[in-house]
Amino acid sequence: MRRWSWGTRAALFGGAALVVGVSAASAVPTEAEDWRVVPPIEAVPVDLVAFDTCDTALAELRKAIAPHVGVYGLGSHGFLTKSDGDVAADSRAGSVPRAAQESAAVPEHSKTNAHEAGVDEPDLVKTDGKRVVTVADGKLRVLDVATRQLTGTLDVPAGHASQLLLDGDRALLVGGGQGVAGRGIAVDGPSEVYAEDSSVTLVDLSGAPRVLGTLTVNGRYVDARQVGGVVRVVVHSGPRLPWVYPMDGRSEAESLIANRELVATAPIESWLPRYELTDTDGSRSEGALVACDRVSHPVDHSATSMLSVLTFDFPGELGNGDAVTIVADGDTVYGTGTSLYVADDHHLRPMTRFAPDAPTTTEIHQFDVSRPGPPAHVASGRVTGTLLNQYSLSEHQGHLRVATTSGDAPGIPEQAPATQSAVTVLKRDGVKLVEVGKVDGLGLGERIYSVRFAGPLGYVVTFRQVDPLYTLDLSDPAKPRKVGELKITGYSAYLHPAGDAKLIGVGQEATEQGRTTGTQVSLFDVSDPAAPTKVAAHHLPGASSEVEFDPHAFLYWPARDLVVLPVTTLSEPTARKPVGPTSGGLLVLRLRDGAFSAQGSVQHEQSSYDPGIRRALVIGDDLWTVSAVGVQVNRIDGLERQAWVPFS
Repeated sequence: MRRWSWGTRAALFGGAALVVGVSAASAVPTEAEDWRVVPPIEAVPVDLVAFDTCDTALAELRKAIAPHVGVYGLGSHGFLTKSDGDVAADSRAGSVPRAAQESAAVPEHSKTNAHEAGVDEPDLVKTDGKRVVTVADGKLRVLDVATRQLTGTLDVPAGHASQLLLDGDRALLVGGGQGVAGRGIAVDGPSEVYAEDSSVTLVDLSGAPRVLGTLTVNGRYVDARQVGGVVRVVVHSGPRLPWVYPMDGRSEAESLIANRELVATAPIESWLPRYELTDTDGSRSEGALVACDRVSHPVDHSATSMLSVLTFDFPGELGNGDAVTIVADGDTVYGTGTSLYVADDHHLRPMTRFAPDAPTTTEIHQFDVSRPGPPAHVASGRVTGTLLNQYSLSEHQGHLRVATTSGDAPGIPEQAPATQSAVTVLKRDGVKLVEVGKVDGLGLGERIYSVRFAGPLGYVVTFRQVDPLYTLDLSDPAKPRKVGELKITGYSAYLHPAGDAKLIGVGQEATEQGRTTGTQVSLFDVSDPAAPTKVAAHHLPGASSEVEFDPHAFLYWPARDLVVLPVTTLSEPTARKPVGPTSGGLLVLRLRDGAFSAQGSVQHEQSSYDPGIRRALVIGDDLWTVSAVGVQVNRIDGLERQAWVPFS
């Protein structure tokens, strides 16, 4: 579930009038104005330039945001809505060199299922083979693998960290949560207005877990990536202004005038994201997260949101992240060892999310992260259509492949255009990502449900009633082409390479009419791209899996032929309850000789607020599973329970 920040409400709601200036005089609405209709935040040229001074930045930000200010500030309602490289050596005094740590006797173990090899992604559990570290409900917990005991618990200072990254004896906790908008800014509205804060907490795990520092930033946490010991965290923020509302005798016109005057006189501090840093000794510092000359912007923009990329080095102190900021929106993060991409598919523009067939574009910003220190914004570009997730992006041999769905296919006359999907190939040319090739017309009338790129090949699944699996030849970036298509019922929401020209798909089986019937794990043979085939499947009627929307929940361990995924099912209905309560467990399959065989399931004690098991890890001969209520250890062979560690 994605939360939308307060600073982008102009794109969520109608409710502001066009203005011709930002002076107090021009803030007065004319008779011809309709301040209940806000102009949409349109796609704009993506060439970025930096502000030279704070005075210049302030003047441009005031001017750009003015047309989007209405009687409720940025929006027509006073409420938020929800929507769906090489690294410096470890220099810690007394630390064990990383190579020596890796060479120590550590059981073979799985890692977080991530998009790109060598690029770690934050998740709710991590292991280094010696310990298992989890974060949930505002607590970090450390378990010793050898004794299968809980060895440390720590209350997370920021309280809402929900993911972590691990490096040696340190963990970095990241996440986002709600705080009162503007940190003390009064809001004259019908209710308290809430905005999201982001938190980054560095924890020492060498003994009892202890906090080394916590950074809180006013803005929505988007995502993070780790390469070696360097972590980049992406935060989205909006302007913090004390908007007024038409209430307590104030008319809409008066509210509009007040909000326009507010923008015309707002200081630069209202736009620049702020931070608060708490060190180990409890000392605090705060201020602007980024200097004006570190903020880049398109020639035309709405000034309603900013993206900041923060950098943290595990061996070093936490610091304030040394941010680099651009004036843009962003929802999707994709990273390689040398590049970090942040994509904005305008989910925050009017009607886009509620009318997904409407044509739109996706802007993509590329940052160079090949060197230690702050990243450098190097290029931006745009493609037609919207992304599914980070797997819609893939960098290969200097080209970026982007899979999107758009509503620009010919439809029925006098009706909205039909959807179609495409893969666009971009290449950096100076400061622009320019299109060099494109294959479109995929899945007319359907939308993308999963994407996977593997070297020069691409695989795209679209769905409405049947599941076409398209195979794409991308070996010539200038001439990408569709080479094969497989139509079957149901769909795969996640695709995972399984070696030997095989793909594992996790999704839903469906009837010929498109009605889903339960979790399905499929095996596709793509050895002949022109004729992909489905060679095996396992169907669990009435079930769903977290893997369908979060691939971190998927575990493939080819050394033991294991395919593991959490599943949630509805209990059998009774006379009093047509639909029974949900139950969550772990489905364990063995993939051998081109076929799936069920090995059984793992169950945890159920809590009243959690569907069950969330993650599974392989450590040595054991399968470790994590839920909100505890950690369980089962033997891989036979699934006999070895230990149960409750969190309560």
